[in-house]
Amino acid sequence: MTSGEAEVTVREDRPTRLISGPGILLVWLYGVMVVGAVSRSAYQIATEFDRAPLAYSLSAVAGLVYGFITYTLVRGGETARKAARVCCAAELAGVLIVGTWTMVEPSAFPDATVWSDFGMGYVFIPVLLPLSALYWLRRRAPQGDAA
Repeated sequence: MTSGEAEVTVREDRPTRLISGPGILLVWLYGVMVVGAVSRSAYQIATEFDRAPLAYSLSAVAGLVYGFITYTLVRGGETARKAARVCCAAELAGVLIVGTWTMVEPSAFPDATVWSDFGMGYVFIPVLLPLSALYWLRRRAPQGDAA
């Protein structure tokens, strides 16, 4: 085996980095959203859960989703990239469903969730972040697996 072949083998064993370039910004933003959603929902669940249980529970779920996406982006590798894509798609669906629900039936949410009004309380980051992440993850896909 030549030294060039050994190098190729070593590189193939390492997970593909997902947090190079703009991926670093995605990890940072998801990290901020984890802290914001989890701390907000933990406080609201602990102090006033009976006021808006659905809203506070959805904020907690959003925090968990953000945490898992952050983990998969940092972990890297093809399996993590695929898991992150599924979670980002689920996150986007959640934002669109909850955002629409809060506009159509505002009485169902006596208090806002992270995803209320498509994330307006978070400067629309909850709707823009999964779109950006899905685009980035698609660009980072191995050739022939861009779907």
